[in-house]
Amino acid sequence: MKVILLGELRGRGGEGDVVDVAQGFAENYLYPKRIAIPATKGNLKQLEERRHNIAKREEKRLADAAALKQTLEGQAITVDARIGEEGQLFGSVTSAMIADAIKQQLGVEVDRRRIARSQSIKMAGRHEVEIDLYRDIDATVVVLVGVTEEELADEAEEVAEEVVEETESEETPAE
Repeated sequence: MKVILLGELRGRGGEGDVVDVAQGFAENYLYPKRIAIPATKGNLKQLEERRHNIAKREEKRLADAAALKQTLEGQAITVDARIGEEGQLFGSVTSAMIADAIKQQLGVEVDRRRIARSQSIKMAGRHEVEIDLYRDIDATVVVLVGVTEEELADEAEEVAEEVVEETESEETPAE
């Protein structure tokens, strides 16, 4: 069944895209939540009239995501957690904890559902976490869990050096 998306549907497409989905998914999830409408002749005609406005909004979203990536990329944030024997945490570091730390330390609001973790953070130390900002735009943030002030200063210097090295290697043309 073909539907027209009214907003971003992760993994399927963005606003204005015509995608093929299962009928039950459309009727039970997409239509009630107003994420999509049926791809009828009338709706497709309206979509063509709105394409210009959709393109403008898409450009703005991409620019905002790129600016946010510049702000977040390679930044180090600390998350306080109770640490037991041998660096093992009591519990784990959640996406919400990471989002709160980013907001407090960097002043940037990030939706916790955009924080992609392949596995739980259950050990103290340095962890790289990827944030899906928008479609293909991702940023990597270094999360430091349960470190002392000295280790934090050393880690921040290492992260800054890595970012400088990466930007220098990107700027030099390949021969």
